[in-house]
Amino acid sequence: MSQILCFCLFLMCYINTVGADDEKFLTEPPDYIRQCQIADKNFLNCSTHSIQQLFDKLNDGIPGLNSIKSFDPFYLNRIRITQGNSNAINLKVELGNVKINGFGHTNVLESMVYPKDYSWKTTFMLPEMKLQGDYSLFGRILLIPLNGHGEVFLEAENMTVIMNSKTRLYEKGGFTFYNVTDCRVDFKIDGLKSYFSNLFNGNKQLEDSTNKFFNDNWRMLADALYNVITQTIEDILLDVLKKIFHYIPANFFISDIPTSKQLYGGSKVTASEPKRPK
Repeated sequence: MSQILCFCLFLMCYINTVGADDEKFLTEPPDYIRQCQIADKNFLNCSTHSIQQLFDKLNDGIPGLNSIKSFDPFYLNRIRITQGNSNAINLKVELGNVKINGFGHTNVLESMVYPKDYSWKTTFMLPEMKLQGDYSLFGRILLIPLNGHGEVFLEAENMTVIMNSKTRLYEKGGFTFYNVTDCRVDFKIDGLKSYFSNLFNGNKQLEDSTNKFFNDNWRMLADALYNVITQTIEDILLDVLKKIFHYIPANFFISDIPTSKQLYGGSKVTASEPKRPK
């Protein structure tokens, strides 16, 4: 009986400890975030600078936020994508052991927040983004039939990303927080280098000629791999944003942010749309 009681006490302590860790969050504004007012006419400039500071801090690691082990490089275990929207592409792709370099040099161009629902539109540029990992694919790209598995390497140059994020506000500990519920991206690039090993089960000559064709026609390849690239970026950003904004109160980014009750419960909150700098 005493053993059962000890076990129950241990289990209760364990559950309470885990719960406490899960609820950890900042209670004082950190020095790496600029607090802005959405009612301020200069909010867009302030917000853009604040999010740039946040990205810069991610390179060193945000103190107390241990759930983000590494931002640059960033690691993903697995991505599965099926794409077949034209005669030019019909693919089933699986990526594993993915490593992405480049987010450590993020240059935030603009960070808009919409006061209607406090969703975001963030535009940023990566001078270079490198992806490497294991791949498996079946189908065709640019009318080339493919059926292989091996290693993949992609290097995008001057990638400009437009990120649209959806949020829901909630409260804990007397603060308002963002719950990031969705993240969708679009991108454009100035160049794409690629290499797929073992494309044709060891036929080196055919593999080399196909890789050369992909690099000579990188724009067509970028269009063909659009879903692969966007889903990879979306998976990374959604994971990172969820963890950051469950840890850092939204009040520390926007001092005049409403509570969820004010925003969703019928209390009228008025604010002008963020103005673009001249």
